[in-house]
Amino acid sequence: MHKRKRMIPLVIVIVIVLACAWYLLDYYKATERADEHVLNTANVIISETDYGLEFDGPGDDALIFYPGGKVEYTAYSALMRDLAEKGIDCYLVEMPANLAFLDTDKADGIIKDFPHDKWYIGGHSLGGVAASMYAADHDLDGLVLLASYSTKEIDEPTLEIYGTEDGVLNMSRLEEADKYLPIDNLEIELDGGNHAQFGDYGEQDGDGKATITAEEQQRQTAEEIVNFFAKGA
Repeated sequence: MHKRKRMIPLVIVIVIVLACAWYLLDYYKATERADEHVLNTANVIISETDYGLEFDGPGDDALIFYPGGKVEYTAYSALMRDLAEKGIDCYLVEMPANLAFLDTDKADGIIKDFPHDKWYIGGHSLGGVAASMYAADHDLDGLVLLASYSTKEIDEPTLEIYGTEDGVLNMSRLEEADKYLPIDNLEIELDGGNHAQFGDYGEQDGDGKATITAEEQQRQTAEEIVNFFAKGA
C-alpha cells in the first residue's frame, strides 16, 4: 500500500513533464517560402548571430523583432529581408522554446553588440506583447506591434498593424490596451489580412480566412513600418 502511494506522485510528475514537452514541441514551423528568404541579396547580408538572424542592409536604423508564441522564428524572414532591403536593419530573435516570454530582455545583448543610430523593437502576437514589456522599461526610439498590444505604459512612438480578418487577436484587449499607448500612436488596419500572414508558417488555429496573399500582407506591412521609421527620422 505504501509503495503504491509513493508511486502516485511519480506518475503525476511524469505526466506533467510529458505534457510540457508535448506543448513546447508542438509549434508552427516556417514554410518553404520563409526558408527561401534566408538568402543574401545584392543589398542584404544575412548572418547567424548569438541571438538569431541579422538582416544587414543599407540602413542605419534597426528593428529587433520578437516572433509570435510557438512560431519558429525564421517564419518572419521574408518580412525582415524586405525591411532590410528598404533600409531598416533587422534582428530576428530566436527565443527559448519559441516563447518570447522566456527571455524578454534578449534585446539587451543585440543593442550592446551592434552599433546603430536608432533602435526600435517589435513583435508579432505574443512576441509583440513581450516586446512592449521590454520597451516599457528601456529607452528606445519606437515600438512596432503586429496583431498585438501592450500590457504596460509606453512612452515611445508606437505603430499597431492588424488585419481585418484576424480571428486570433483579442480585439477587446486591443482596444483596452490603447490606454497604455501615446495619444499619437498609429493604428493601421490591413484590409483582407489575417493573423498568421505576418509570417510564413501556414494556417493558425482559430484564424480568419485572409482575402489577400501573405506576400501582399507582408508588403503592405513593410511599407507601413518604413513610413513609421521615416516619421521618426
